[in-house]
Amino acid sequence: MLNRRHFRVKVMQTIYAMHQHKNDSLDQQEKFLMQSIDNAQDLYLLVLSIFEELKTKELEYLDKVSKKHLATPQERNPNLKFVNNLFFQILENHDEFHDKLEKRKILNWKLNDDTILFLLEEVKSSEIYKKYMAISTSSFEDDIRFVADLFIHVIAPNDKLYDYLEDYKMTWVDDIPVINTLISKQIKALKSMESSIDLPRVFKDEDDKEFVRNLFRKTVLNEVEFAKEYENKTPNWDTERIAELDTIILKMAICELLKFPSVPVKVTLNEYLEIAKEYSTPKSSIFINGVLDNLVKEFQANDKIRKSGRGLL
Repeated sequence: MLNRRHFRVKVMQTIYAMHQHKNDSLDQQEKFLMQSIDNAQDLYLLVLSIFEELKTKELEYLDKVSKKHLATPQERNPNLKFVNNLFFQILENHDEFHDKLEKRKILNWKLNDDTILFLLEEVKSSEIYKKYMAISTSSFEDDIRFVADLFIHVIAPNDKLYDYLEDYKMTWVDDIPVINTLISKQIKALKSMESSIDLPRVFKDEDDKEFVRNLFRKTVLNEVEFAKEYENKTPNWDTERIAELDTIILKMAICELLKFPSVPVKVTLNEYLEIAKEYSTPKSSIFINGVLDNLVKEFQANDKIRKSGRGLL
């Protein structure tokens, strides 16, 4: 579900938190790191469950207005196209999905449904919803296209939903775009009622899990050694004034260059430059690019970079 750049960001944030809180308990911080990654699964389940909650709230609303003393003919016989959307049926029949919701105790919307009610209003006022409901019939493809468009243009970018998720768990901030992209792809991939959504694992395989653990531990345990590698390589920069996030990015990159033989040099350089652009100061990527470029040349000249397998590519 998460890719290695995402894992690198999680490691970077954990090391930064260690520095800020002056907490040098490696085991404790590693546990926090792994938990923050595992929590992405809860976010995935929570966001996917929005669809069922929207259907439930709409059914409750339709039932309530149909029982009004002065209900209109339209209220007594409402348009059920939305609640009968075939995507909802696929989710309803997804036993593994419901088992995981129960096992991981994903109860957010049942404990606080204000966000769902707000989203339902946003959905029903959208042009996507109005156009869909205006046509009496629809095919499986129409239903899936409608749900995909609704998610991409109305639900995923909703500020109130984003604020709720961010406030509920800070570690989700960087996960939200990844999870939304994954869910939109999964919805679009459905081809028939026999299709199902494969619930993703956080780690693709054991190698990914070991990569995270090793990157964190090897960087933290060798911080002093790695800092010495770039100390005299920044003539135009005051070492003490280098942004702390930049020093962490440099140490992690040096760690990969020297201690991860299967990770190609080019991959390491590209990944950390992109992370610097997104998470550090405006000039960070230029600074980090210059330092790492010089370090790679020096390491190669001194035969310190030893790559094997995929690392040779």
